[in-house]
Amino acid sequence: MNDPLVAGLVIVGALLAGIAIGMPIAFALGLVSIGALLFGFGPGMLGILGETFFAGLASFSLVSIPMFIVMGAAVASSPAGRDLYEALDRWLNRVPGGLVLSNLGACSIFAALSGSSPATCAAIGKMGIPEMVNRGYPKEIAAGSIAAGGTLGILIPPSVTMIIYGIATETSIGRLFMAGILPGFMLTAIFMAWTIIDCRRRGFRFGDMRRRFSLREKMAALPRVLPFLAIIVAVLWVLYGGVATPSEAAGVGAVLCIILVVVIYRMWNPRPLGKVFGDSLRESVMIMMIIAASELFAFTLSSFFITQSVAGWIAALDINRWVLLGIINVFLLVAGCFLPPVAIILMTAPILLPIILQAGFDPYWFAVILTINMEIGLITPPIGLNLYVINGIAPDISLGQILRGSLPYVFCMILGIVILCIFPEIATWLPNAMMGAAR
Repeated sequence: MNDPLVAGLVIVGALLAGIAIGMPIAFALGLVSIGALLFGFGPGMLGILGETFFAGLASFSLVSIPMFIVMGAAVASSPAGRDLYEALDRWLNRVPGGLVLSNLGACSIFAALSGSSPATCAAIGKMGIPEMVNRGYPKEIAAGSIAAGGTLGILIPPSVTMIIYGIATETSIGRLFMAGILPGFMLTAIFMAWTIIDCRRRGFRFGDMRRRFSLREKMAALPRVLPFLAIIVAVLWVLYGGVATPSEAAGVGAVLCIILVVVIYRMWNPRPLGKVFGDSLRESVMIMMIIAASELFAFTLSSFFITQSVAGWIAALDINRWVLLGIINVFLLVAGCFLPPVAIILMTAPILLPIILQAGFDPYWFAVILTINMEIGLITPPIGLNLYVINGIAPDISLGQILRGSLPYVFCMILGIVILCIFPEIATWLPNAMMGAAR
């Protein structure tokens, strides 16, 4: 264990073994860290384990995470997703493949409301997949489009993943949110373009195009959706305008979302509201446990000089910076196949950021690249969380069919990464224009 390479291989191997047997990621991180520290430095390390663990939670910025989760749960646990889906279906039903476009559009908007990929998949998939299958769409397209569209939840702001990246790298959360807007819309457009191409390539003739909605019917679907979109705009405006901190904006947004679902959908019964807070508490505790355990894991890696050695090895590589970025992307893609985005960001972002800065890349642009890599991991096995969410809500569609349907969207996201590498201004222009150049 005196050799950082050997220590790193042993620790990472133990971590992967714990995850492989089904251990929750937070427990795996914590137990491996404690075991490595005790084995390497003896019982004397026990005195600082608790302090290090809780130091990972000693940040006021973390208050925004449960608030944004409450904001998303209020929408996910109400009929807001159904209304959003119906509104987009009425506006896009005449477009070839319009129902899939409605689902993708609903996923992008719902993702902005909830900030959670699994919640987006579950909310839109419960309505969209049966409807698409009933109208003649192949099961692969029905399931794959929802699985891919759900990944937008960690890119389009407000995004919990972006908040965690900002905390881990000490970068501006408001600027990170702004950097994710245009790439999020770009990916949505790429998804939609591929869907139209695929539908025409297969020669589909959809019965839903026979249905015509009048302008009155289209407008009638908007009043219940627009207030939630207004909350997103307001939250982002107060963040970018310097009116409020992320924690304050998240708190106000959560309260407004709860008020809206109570008033609009008449959820006066405390039981559905209890479900909103229960779901939020469960997800918040899970994320906080991962954050604290990741802090302990990072301390363990640093104690064995693993992070310093890896950073030094990568920095010493005498290669083109784009080759370096390619290596980092491959590493992130592989990691995303096994670990959840929160754990990957907390474990790798502090190591990779100095390397990225030394190579001359923008840290906010890199945050978008990293997030898209995490999106790909959500729809690729063996973990592929969105694949299992879709399989859970549509058990008649096999995992193989879901994977085949979502695979083209993986290439769409890789195309998105290439476009961002060629035109980094897609991610950097808006935050620089709204908030000034980053220092």
